[in-house]
Parts: sequence; C-alpha cells; structure tokens
Amino acid sequence: MTKVRSVPRGGLLCLFGALFASSLAWGQGGELTVTVYNDGRGLVKDVRELNFNRGSDTVKITDVAAALDPTSVRFEPLTKKNDIDLLEQNFEFDLVGSEKLLNKYLDKTIDVVTKDQKVFSGKLLSYIGGSYVLDVPNGGIRMVNPVEVVNISMPELPAGFYTRPTLVWLFNSRYSGKEKCQVSYLTGNLGWHAEYVALVNPTDDRLSLSGWVSIDNRSGATYPKAKLKLVAGELHRAKQPRLLRGALDAQYPAAEAAPFEEKAFFEYHLYTLAFPTTLANNQIKQVALFDPAETPVKKNFIYDPDRDATKASVVLEFKNAKEAGLGMALPAGIVRIMKRDTDGSIELIGEDNLEHTPKDERVELTVGKAFDIACEQAQKDRRQISNKVWEEDWEISVRNHKTEPITVRVVKHFWGFWEIRTSSHTFTKKDASTAWFEIPVDKDKETKLTLTVRYQNK
Repeated sequence: MTKVRSVPRGGLLCLFGALFASSLAWGQGGELTVTVYNDGRGLVKDVRELNFNRGSDTVKITDVAAALDPTSVRFEPLTKKNDIDLLEQNFEFDLVGSEKLLNKYLDKTIDVVTKDQKVFSGKLLSYIGGSYVLDVPNGGIRMVNPVEVVNISMPELPAGFYTRPTLVWLFNSRYSGKEKCQVSYLTGNLGWHAEYVALVNPTDDRLSLSGWVSIDNRSGATYPKAKLKLVAGELHRAKQPRLLRGALDAQYPAAEAAPFEEKAFFEYHLYTLAFPTTLANNQIKQVALFDPAETPVKKNFIYDPDRDATKASVVLEFKNAKEAGLGMALPAGIVRIMKRDTDGSIELIGEDNLEHTPKDERVELTVGKAFDIACEQAQKDRRQISNKVWEEDWEISVRNHKTEPITVRVVKHFWGFWEIRTSSHTFTKKDASTAWFEIPVDKDKETKLTLTVRYQNK
C-alpha cells in the first residue's frame, strides 16, 4: 500500500513510490525534433524504442505537453508496421493536486498530524471553510485548524490520478520485443517570433542588421536536446473549439549565438538550428537567426497630409538582396533601430514591424517623425466647371530647419476620376488614387508645392 502525505501550507507533497515504473519519458534514448510555427503551435516528433508483449498490452508515455492536442497524435512502428495495432488512446491530464486529492478522500479515513505531533485519524467530512472536519472514532467530530497542520497521510493514491500528462495506449501485438516507433503530436502554447536590431552608421547611408528568434515554450513539457526547426509563413487553420489555459510566467535565459540554416519549404520558409537545444517549459529561449549583415540604406522624408497634417515621417529603405549584404528570407518581427552617438554610445531612434520579406524585395522601416521639418497643406480654391466637372487648387508648404538640404516626398491622395492639370513640381502617378511629388528644400528654406486637380463624375 502506498502512503500519500501532504504539507498544506506548501502545497501537496505526494510520495508515490514507483507508481509509473513502466512509463516512458520523452528523450530517453530517442530522437526528438520540435518544429515551432509562428501561430502558437508546435509539432513534436519523437523516435524511441518501446517494449511490446504479444497480445493485448498497455504502454504509457509520460512527459508529453499539457497543451497536447490528442486528436493530432500519430503513432508508427518503423519496422513492424503490420505486427502492432493501436486499438485505443487516452490522454490523461487530470493531474494530482491538493484540492483534487482531498476531494477524492471525502468520507474516507486520513491521518492529520499537527505541530505538536498529535495525530488525528478519522473520516474526512470537509476541508472547506478554514478547517479540516474529521469524524474521529469514539471521539465525535474533530475540527483541525490548517495553520496547525504539518502533514496529512492518506493510505493510497486514488485510481485515475496521474502526476504528469500521460498518453496511455492499448495495443494488440503479434510481436514480443523492442521496436523503434515514431510518435508525433501538435501542441499549443509553443510559438516563436523574430526580433531585429538595425544599427545605422553616423552618415545614415549604411545599416547593420542582426536577427534573433525567441521561442516561447509554455506547453507544459520540456524538450531536451531537441532538433529545432522554425516555420515562417501563414498556415491556414481549421476553426475548432479552443481550450483556454492560464498564462504562465516566462523566464528569460541568456541568448545563444548560433545561426540557422534557411530554405524554402512548400509555400513557407524553414529555419533549422545547427545543433540540438533544450526547450525548457516556462522559458523563452533566444537564438541568433543570422550573423550581422551590413547593407546600404537610403533615408527618405515622407509627408502624407492625410496621415499627419504637420509632420514628415522618416523612413529607411534598403533591399534584401545578396549583393547588398543580405538576401535571406526574413520572417516577420519587430525591428529596433539604433544609431551610434558621437561619444560611442548606442541610442534607440525608432521601432517598426517587418512583415515576412522574401529575398530581393525592398524593405521600408518607419523610424519616426522628423523634428526639423515642418509641413502644412491648404486648399486654396474650388471651382465648378460644369455639373459633372470641378477643380481644386492646393498648396503644400515644406520648411527645412536642418543644416543640410533635403528632399521630401509629398504623397497626395485623390478619389474618383481625377487629373492633375497643373503642378509646380514633377510627379509620379503611383496608382489609381495616389501621386508622389519629390520636393527639394534647401537648408533653412521653404518650398511650396502648388497644383490644380480636376475631378469628373461619369
């Protein structure tokens, strides 16, 4: 008979002996691979050696994720495919806890030991309401204050309880002996995202970009010495009821510097870490995505009066190309943009979100608003030409308070059927509703853009 003891003030401490001597834990002599998706899921694949007995047999697999999706579990013998049949699977996640254990022992006998080493044995009637209520033989009803209790003893662990999430399989085997099997399953609460640091040089014409990935494991399991793969892309997911689980506190370990091998995979991109790593439960692990790469960068000033009436945005633009120093498919993530000061210190100058970016595509990062550039827009006139035609006159002023000349891109939005009749500056029609004007402005000077646009209803 197995004794179960508890310390109420410190949580339930259970001594089960060898309750699960026949259970198998992940990582014991197996090959473990974890593929993490950027939608909060992970695919765990484990190749391990299991022992089978001829006939009906039960095998328990422990240390699986608490957030495991039992409908996704796949079991496959690697050599004895036709000799082992999986008949039934149960995912046991009703884990031992003090409240559950005490609830199972209502109307059953337990031993309560107090600080002064008094032992009260009796039938547990209640444990809610600030005391343990016991029906003591030949002693009536005894109420024991939990503050005075140092431990509780119970004769055995009730049936149906597990100390950790466990897969229980029922097999019919025509084979006795050891067999290598591959087990895989999807789990929630396991995701990753990318972060980047961009360091701009003093002349704002070159940028050093470094990338990191953060793997957030709150799945309820630790994956020791696993081969780690990350998938970047937007997978379509079927709608299904979602099991809500409480958030867990994260731990932040020191980052490990090691680049990933990147390749195209289906319509996504796959990043494989060069060496095995351990993903501990309730941990955020940071790993270098690639070595810092330097690339030419262009600084643009963009004034869009429909977004900000008085300020121009500062946008850094570069090409994700091999000849420019990059050329790797970049997964989505936050880019923190830094610049080195004259005293050698590095300061934050802005942040932006990078979308999934294939190689050879241009990247634009909005850094912030230009302090020394003032802009304003005014409609000077509106004329009705006919019942279906009218014109508008616009004036946009750009004032440069910087110590060097600049060029500001003015973005003007139109609607319906439109035509720019006159303009003081050349423009580019970017699409059916947008025109760009490149406006040069000398230092401590002002430049005015004037234009007339005609609208027509058809």
